[in-house]
Amino acid sequence: MSEPLLHGYFRSSASYRVRIALALKGIVYDNATYSLREGEQRSPEFLAINPQGLVPALDIDGAVLTQSLAIIEYLDETHGGPPLLPTDPLMRAHVRAAAQVIAVDIHPVQNLKILGRVQALGGDANAWAARVIEEGFAAFDTLIAPHSGRFCFGDTVTLADICLVPQLVNARRFGVDAIPERLLAIEAQCLALPAFDAARPENQPDAF
Repeated sequence: MSEPLLHGYFRSSASYRVRIALALKGIVYDNATYSLREGEQRSPEFLAINPQGLVPALDIDGAVLTQSLAIIEYLDETHGGPPLLPTDPLMRAHVRAAAQVIAVDIHPVQNLKILGRVQALGGDANAWAARVIEEGFAAFDTLIAPHSGRFCFGDTVTLADICLVPQLVNARRFGVDAIPERLLAIEAQCLALPAFDAARPENQPDAF
């Protein structure tokens, strides 16, 4: 059986999430890269893979999966390695909620498509992105506050950490200064792990 193929882009935070999960699960994979700045994700060839024209997409087990959280949960349910969601249903809900603050509420409204539309309407796209991230991080920090430990929910990496670290890269790109201290501490703990380090944007074959 051929290795999984990750369709992504080194600067895509959603692709970054999937790279982290693949590394944590010890899954070896190949890369197919698309420059989002040049619009390669909207080519007919890629639209045949993912009609949304978004990365990532993962070709694995004879199927193509899209949407980073769906991909990560599939990997968690079908492959060994450290679990990325708690077994307790209530804690699973808390972790998913925190992850979705980033993946559903912050990231989609500061991606390239939306920033282009903000700019087309005469707005300051960078200021828009920075405000969205700051507000989202404040809520995220409050949601994880009851849960102590090295990571978002104790001393085990979860889906919430996988979403947080790539979003912090975006935050710095847009000049966000108001990053809660605990989020920075969690980031440092994550990046000390080989799986997170290997998944960094600058460590990808298409990085420039």
